[in-house]
Amino acid sequence: MICTFYSHQIGFKTILEIIKNTIPKAKIETKTENESTIAEITLKENLLKPAKKIRITYRERKEPSYQIPQISDSSLTDNLKGLYGYVSSLPTRNEAIKGFFLQKILTLNSEFSVEEIAGTINQLKSIIEEIANKFDTVIFTQPNTIISKSTSQHFLDKNLQLIIDTEGNCEIEKLDVSINSIYFDEEQNTVTDEQLERKNRNENTLTDYNIKINKNLPCIESEEETTIRSIKEIARRVSVLAVTNMVAFNTISSEEAIEYLKEYNLWEFVTPKEKDFLTDPTEEKKMYETWKCEAIYTLMWALKSFDTLAFPNELCDLNQIPYEQYPVGQDKDPNDFINNVIESRSVADLLDMADLYYRFDWACVDARINQQNIETIHPGIVYERHYALNWLINYMGQDWDNVSCDT
Repeated sequence: MICTFYSHQIGFKTILEIIKNTIPKAKIETKTENESTIAEITLKENLLKPAKKIRITYRERKEPSYQIPQISDSSLTDNLKGLYGYVSSLPTRNEAIKGFFLQKILTLNSEFSVEEIAGTINQLKSIIEEIANKFDTVIFTQPNTIISKSTSQHFLDKNLQLIIDTEGNCEIEKLDVSINSIYFDEEQNTVTDEQLERKNRNENTLTDYNIKINKNLPCIESEEETTIRSIKEIARRVSVLAVTNMVAFNTISSEEAIEYLKEYNLWEFVTPKEKDFLTDPTEEKKMYETWKCEAIYTLMWALKSFDTLAFPNELCDLNQIPYEQYPVGQDKDPNDFINNVIESRSVADLLDMADLYYRFDWACVDARINQQNIETIHPGIVYERHYALNWLINYMGQDWDNVSCDT
C-alpha cells in the first residue's frame, strides 16, 4: 500500500481521468465489490518487459455531507469515526493544526487507496500529486514510500507536507477546511424552527457577554433526531467520575477506588482510560482528571440536582452539592443514588445547553488559534462541559472516552 487519500469531494471518474491523461497507454479495468469500486491499471511498455500494475480502491459515504452523522450509514462513516478517534489520541507539537485536521476529518466524504501490484509505474508520484491537489486531500501513509515524510505512520496535506505523525511532528502552518456549499445548503434547508430559535437565542447570549460569534456555525441536531442518555446511564457515569475524581484530588488512593468500584458492581462501567488512570495514577494524569469535576457538575445538573448551570468563568465547587445528593462517599452505596434518581432534564433543555457550549467552545478555539486571550469565559471549563453535554445528547454515538467537541 502506497497511501490512502481522504477527501471532502467525491468523484471516482475524475480519478480515472487523471490516470488516463498521465499514462494514456495504460489499460484500466473497473469492478465493484461491496461498497467499493476498484480500478486496476496495467501498463505494458513492450513485449520484453513484464506489465506494471497498480490498484485504486474507492468508496464514498452513502450520503455525502459536511459532517459525520450519528447513525452508521456506511462502512466509510464508521471508519471516519475511528480515524477521528485515532488522530485525537496522537501527540502534537502544533495544537492549532491538529484542531484543523480534526475539523477536516468531520467533512470527509470519500476514501481511496493506491497500491502497487506489480513493478513500479514511473508516473505514479505525479498521479498522486495531482489527485491530492485536485481533491484537496489528506493522505495517510507509511514510512519508506515514494511520498513519505516520516519514519512512522503519518498524514500529509494536499501538497504532500507533513500534518502529523505518531510522534506529533508537523511541518505546516496552515490547513484549510473547505466545505462544498451544496451540502451545507441542503442541510440548512432541513433545519427546523426549533433549531433556528435555539441558535438565535444562544447567539444573543454570546452578544450579551461580548463573546465572538461565528454566524456560519450550523444548528446542532433537532429534538426529533436526538436520543439522550438514560437516567441510569447518567447516574452510573457520574458515580464513576466521582470516584476517579477523588483519586485525582488525593482524597482516596487508587487501590481504595478500585476496591470501592468493584464492591458496588461499577467496575464494568469504568472506561479503558479511567482504568488506565486508576492502575497508574501519575501526577500528570491526576491533573487531567481533576478537570472532570466540571463534567460531574454538568451531569449532576442534567439529573436536576440543582437548578442552573453556572456561567463558565469560575471553576465549580462540588463541595456545594449537599452530601446526601452526591453519589459517592464514605459508607455510601452509589447504587442507592443510581436507583433513586427518577428524572433528568428534557431533550430540549440538554440541546439548548449543548448548542450554547458549542458556540462558547468555538470562541475559545478561535481565540487560541489567533493567540488571543478570552477573559469572559474559561476555555478549560467550557471544554469539559461541552464534552459532558455532547455525551448526554449522544453526539455521533461516541462513548465517554471518545467524545469529540467539534467547533
